[in-house]
Amino acid sequence: MVREVTPAEFVATLAARPSTLLLDVREAWELEIASVPGAVHVPMSDIPARLAELDRGRDVVVLCRSGGRSLSVARFLEAQGYPSVANLSGGILAWARDVDPSLATY
Repeated sequence: MVREVTPAEFVATLAARPSTLLLDVREAWELEIASVPGAVHVPMSDIPARLAELDRGRDVVVLCRSGGRSLSVARFLEAQGYPSVANLSGGILAWARDVDPSLATY
C-alpha cells in the first residue's frame, strides 16, 4: 500500500531529508500553469521508459494535479522495487491550498 503524505508533511520531510525527490508526473502544459520549484518532471506516460533516471536510493514523493495519477505512478514504482515511495495527497491543488496560495489552479 502506497504511503500518502500531505504537502505540509512533504515540506517538513524535505527540510529533514533534502535528498527527497518530488516527482511531478503531470503534462508539460500543466507545469506552465503551476509548478513546484525543484520538482523533477517526468510525464506519467514516460515513466516506464525513464525509470533509469530515478535513483532507487532516494525517497520519492509523486505529484500530479489532484492525486490520482501520482498514486498510480507511486504504485508502479513500488512494483518496480523502489523502496521508499509516497503519493502527495491532493496533488498540486492541495499544494496551492496549503503551501503556496500564489499558485494558479486548474
